[in-house]
Amino acid sequence: MNKITGIIAEFNPFHKGHEYLLNQIEGIKIVAMSGNWMQRGEPAIFDKWTRAQMALACGADLVVELPVTVSVQAADFFASGAVDILKNLGITDLAFGSESAIDYNEIADIYEKRGEEMESYIQSLADQLSYPEKTQKMWQHFTGIEFDGNTPNHVLALAYAKAAAGKQINLQAIKRVGKFHSLELTEGFASATALRQELFSLTERQNLLTEQTNQSVSNKSVLTDLSAIKNHVPSAILAAYASPKTNLAAYFPLLQYKIRVDEHLENNFQVNQELSVRLKKAVKSAKNLDELVEQVYTKRYTKARVRRLLTYILLNIPKQFDLPEQIHVLGFSKTGQEILAQNRGKIISKIGQNPWDNLTQKADEIYQLGNVKFEEQNFGRKPIRSSIR
Repeated sequence: MNKITGIIAEFNPFHKGHEYLLNQIEGIKIVAMSGNWMQRGEPAIFDKWTRAQMALACGADLVVELPVTVSVQAADFFASGAVDILKNLGITDLAFGSESAIDYNEIADIYEKRGEEMESYIQSLADQLSYPEKTQKMWQHFTGIEFDGNTPNHVLALAYAKAAAGKQINLQAIKRVGKFHSLELTEGFASATALRQELFSLTERQNLLTEQTNQSVSNKSVLTDLSAIKNHVPSAILAAYASPKTNLAAYFPLLQYKIRVDEHLENNFQVNQELSVRLKKAVKSAKNLDELVEQVYTKRYTKARVRRLLTYILLNIPKQFDLPEQIHVLGFSKTGQEILAQNRGKIISKIGQNPWDNLTQKADEIYQLGNVKFEEQNFGRKPIRSSIR
């Protein structure tokens, strides 16, 4: 049986650390990638097609899209939805980066045997604790794992172990190298956060130049300005870094409008009456999204959760929804095409008159408002074909 490894990723944006991860994996590589909205409740810096192209150019065989109701979720639900999609495509292994060297297969075995007991333990904890705090206490109680607050990928890896429990998936943790959460472009692997920060700093400089000279900035000059990050990005995809980009600030006016005019914010996914009142009050004085989050979050409602809630409001995600039955393909290699042939009934390769997932497609329409240069994200788009592998 061929080894088919799944990778769950955002690639926001794709960098040398991601290339390193793919290079450590043998066999066929299937990526379940977030579309245009990320787990922490923010838009992708580059659209899903650009990021899928990056992944294919650096060794992925098949890239499929996580629907927005999976991609914008807390770790457990994000992991569960993504693992289910990959399992449906026949993966034998799941690979991921982690700061820890523990055996996640053992963790999955523990959860398979004691899952109900572990979930009951979470329910018994005080409501004042956030869900991430409850989850960490559960892992500490049942496995002895300690957390120091600086291992976000380890926390996500535990969610993968939980999601893979009982599914006969071998978990392959790959030790992360470098300062993956640093805000600086230091030697070695740069973090996605540092790259996003540099890219938007570059955008601000280009906008200032445009205002001063009254001339648009060419793609050629953009690539020249990318010299600061070229050592942190695979050479095969550096040109793609000149693609149109966006960030959450671009959507803040839309969010302000939505919060002000929607009389029933609590009808949105995971928004309760308390949060609705707090948001209505905060939006009157908040000058930007960071200020809005600062005014709304509490110990129980973490900043990450508030950002996700704001995205649910912006995208009009309802309380109840169904996940799409089919899997949307963004791109594939020659090897990936063989996997598609084996899963014909599960796949949608082109969205036309028959929709794939209405919520994701609407979310993509809103995403396009973040930059006038963004192309149509769904209707008529065909999967990217890679000649590699």
